Amino acid sequence: MKSSNTTKGMVGGLILLFMLSGPLAMAQNASAMQDKTPQERAAYQTEMMKSKLGLDTAQLKQVKAINLKYALKNEQVIKSGDSKFSKFRQISSSQKEKQAELKKILTAQQFKQYQAFQDEMKAELKERRETGKSE
Repeated sequence: MKSSNTTKGMVGGLILLFMLSGPLAMAQNASAMQDKTPQERAAYQTEMMKSKLGLDTAQLKQVKAINLKYALKNEQVIKSGDSKFSKFRQISSSQKEKQAELKKILTAQQFKQYQAFQDEMKAELKERRETGKSE
């Protein structure tokens, strides 16, 4: 059915969208997070970053604000009627902006950890996508 394929595509797109907007979130939690508010997603991302990167109090406050800013910005993209490709481009651009802001706040070591985890999540998502296509 066409609507079923469209729904599956949207779910996959939202999972990808969440992964790009919150790369420190665990992939298995991505589908559960798609039904959350931007505030809930930002809080989850912040907690993940706090535990994975060992943020200090000042960093935590700044990261929390950045995560909320981009969760709200990405929510507008998610709810827009734009094509999946257009949404992907917008989210990718947003993610680059977010990374630039985070780089100013995190230490060099923390930012390397952030990038490594982000790469890990992208690889896992790619693997899941490839596995899903072969079923």
